[in-house]
Amino acid sequence: YSNFICAVTLGFVTAVEPAEEGIMDIPPRRVGKRLIGRYLFLRIILGTVVLTGCVVASGAIVSLTDIYADQDDEFRLDMMRAVSFNVLDFGAMSIMMSARFAYNSSVHPRVFRGNFAALGSIAIVTVLQIMLTYIPGLNKFVFGMRPMDGIGWGLVFASMFVVFVIMELEKALRRVLKAQGADTDDIVDNRPVVKGGPEAMSMPKGASKLNLQELSK
Repeated sequence: YSNFICAVTLGFVTAVEPAEEGIMDIPPRRVGKRLIGRYLFLRIILGTVVLTGCVVASGAIVSLTDIYADQDDEFRLDMMRAVSFNVLDFGAMSIMMSARFAYNSSVHPRVFRGNFAALGSIAIVTVLQIMLTYIPGLNKFVFGMRPMDGIGWGLVFASMFVVFVIMELEKALRRVLKAQGADTDDIVDNRPVVKGGPEAMSMPKGASKLNLQELSK
């Protein structure tokens, strides 16, 4: 469920996101650059680790601490599922809001402007999460969880804050590295220069399968 709903709501935001301010000041990426560069790959890994860590940590707090020590095992298990479920999807909102801008900070009023789908997707996911958490029968029978109390929501909002702050700190570090001259966009072409004219240049991988014709001089 989480993969599906986040993909068709929060994931849709990036598809309709307007061009970021200052993007035309960045030189073109080098020819042959991978779709996912080094720094973007590290950002994806960071977001995955942080979000997963928050989900596991919140579940552990519910099940292993004394917060619900007066409740039975079934209660703690159901509450752990509810908290982890909401931490995962609400944490994904934090990643989406941070990812709206590649370099510019999302700790700014602009994060609420420029893309109608951003706030719309957050509203849709929030309503669905509340419905699945509190509708009797649906929460217990389908998802095996129970309605959350204030402690559970406190863990959810704390996780959202942690995820958002860490993703923004990564973005700030990337801005610093870029200002110091680091190639955070894989712009520099480090491939060896081909000498000997056009005749010495090799065709790209897979070009042999194309029906290429030599132009007459």
